[in-house]
Amino acid sequence: MNDPLLLAAVALLVPLAAALLLVVAPPLRHRGTPAAWICIAASLASLAAAVRLVALHAQLGGARWTTTWLFAAAKPIASVGLCVDAVSTAMLAVVTLVALCVQVFSVAYMHDESPRGFGRYFALHALFLFSMNLLVIAPNLLQAFAGWELVGLTSYLLIGFWFAKPSAARAAVKAFWMTKLADMGFLFGLLWLFVASGGFEWSAKLDPTVATGVTLLLFVAVVGKSAQFPLHVWLPDAMEGPTPVSALLHAATMVAAGVFLVVRADPLFAQAPLTRETMLWIGSTTAVFAACLALVQRDIKKVLAYSTCSQLGYMVAALGAGSAFAGFFHLGMHAFFKALLFLAAGSVIHAVHSNELSDMGGLRRKMPVTTFAFVIGALSLAGIPGFAGFFSKDLVLASLEGRAGWIPWGLLMGAAFLTAFYMGRTVCLAFFGKLSPKSEHAHEAPLAMSVPLLVLAVPSVIAGFFGAEFAHSLGAHYEVHLGLTPIVASSLAVAGFVAALVVFGRRRDASVASAIERLDRASFVDRGWEALYRRVLLGLSDVLGWIDRYVIDGLMNLTGYATLEAGSAVRGAQTGRMRHYLVAVVVGAILLAMLGWAR
Repeated sequence: MNDPLLLAAVALLVPLAAALLLVVAPPLRHRGTPAAWICIAASLASLAAAVRLVALHAQLGGARWTTTWLFAAAKPIASVGLCVDAVSTAMLAVVTLVALCVQVFSVAYMHDESPRGFGRYFALHALFLFSMNLLVIAPNLLQAFAGWELVGLTSYLLIGFWFAKPSAARAAVKAFWMTKLADMGFLFGLLWLFVASGGFEWSAKLDPTVATGVTLLLFVAVVGKSAQFPLHVWLPDAMEGPTPVSALLHAATMVAAGVFLVVRADPLFAQAPLTRETMLWIGSTTAVFAACLALVQRDIKKVLAYSTCSQLGYMVAALGAGSAFAGFFHLGMHAFFKALLFLAAGSVIHAVHSNELSDMGGLRRKMPVTTFAFVIGALSLAGIPGFAGFFSKDLVLASLEGRAGWIPWGLLMGAAFLTAFYMGRTVCLAFFGKLSPKSEHAHEAPLAMSVPLLVLAVPSVIAGFFGAEFAHSLGAHYEVHLGLTPIVASSLAVAGFVAALVVFGRRRDASVASAIERLDRASFVDRGWEALYRRVLLGLSDVLGWIDRYVIDGLMNLTGYATLEAGSAVRGAQTGRMRHYLVAVVVGAILLAMLGWAR
């Protein structure tokens, strides 16, 4: 198969076909296991098509196909189709690989679910993969918006998969409404773009003022979807969903969608320096702020959740600095090691039946494969030289050199130290030290869970070495050089990891460790949103409810009451006797005659 468009269609439509098959064939879905294999087969076909697309792009270049979708006044105003280029093919490969690993892992992780729940879980996975692929290969912003919203919907369903659990249901609703609030920016940005350019193209030429307005609105949606300050508060709560879902959302799909949108729409953002400056500051602030919160979490999944917010801040800052390649490269590397970390955390949770780091400890003796995988992911995330995260993180930091008086660069350097420190802390508390009571009976994960860990460990180590080839395919330039940024960043990463080993390794109860554990783990931003909801929005809804109930309904009820009373008042005039009606006609005729005579 050598047709890029046909391959893109396969990558897109096969997961949709799997989801539809499971919807229209309840026996397949309700039995559970067939649903899993159908979903995995669809993901495998999508991955094969994506890998073939990457190979073909190097030989044949890109391809594009569109067909008219919407008309207005007999004129086409919007189209849908397929866009196959270096950005979409690379993203397709990353998304489908991570999705396949997560789905294989889920077969063992979710084995305690009822057959119906098991089938529903995999049907949602197939629909989710279709939604993300629809966004990735979109030829314009309108189709991207459709994929964007479908990703939000399926994320809501997957986060709230255990909907009978109140905390999971609340987390799903919180994620849905926080992202929908931000998505209004996307919608208004689309409308403004259409008014200004007559279309929805990624590379539309705009007036500088219009470009700034449109891109700022789009960036509001990115802040929500990619969990940037101050709309990041939904992401840690989303950990209430199954751990494989967290791996999928955090690695290459939902939260990555915002960064991918900016990469794809880079021609628009290049026309808006003010938007890029805003992105630079919000990204760098989010990176260090979320790293501080990750430092004090006791739930292993929430450590990784805040880590995702922080790393997305790196990507947004790079995009704000004008380096789309640096942001996109870090997105790809992050997808591998963050999926690895979440799945390894899921393996640990599966073994000890707890998310709390205090319930873990000493697991390296019980779970050597999981320990190996988690340490690989942690070292890559920390940016230790030689791992994938080192190459992409240093490229991001290099893109910030000299920007805005070096302040964003300094913030990200601080975040680099904190990242290494909190990942070293997590490794020590979970895998080293004494066995906790819940770790006594832990055992290594089954093969279906171990194999995806080993698969993802490979790119988490070696993917960074292919940065030059990746840059060449995107028309960018990349080379590893020894300068101020790599030396400082690497030194901070190593220092942070070593410091964590010293503090939490041999002296777990040392004063520094105890002080860190006692820090307030709640975010003032989260409390601020909660206060806004409870005191402002609920109070406003009470006022509006009173107006609706007593003013609007009162006016409607008053109208009805007045009509009834008027009817009752004149009802006596309707006697049903002919002589009364004749008298009324005669009297009326006389009155009309007198009125005419008076005029």
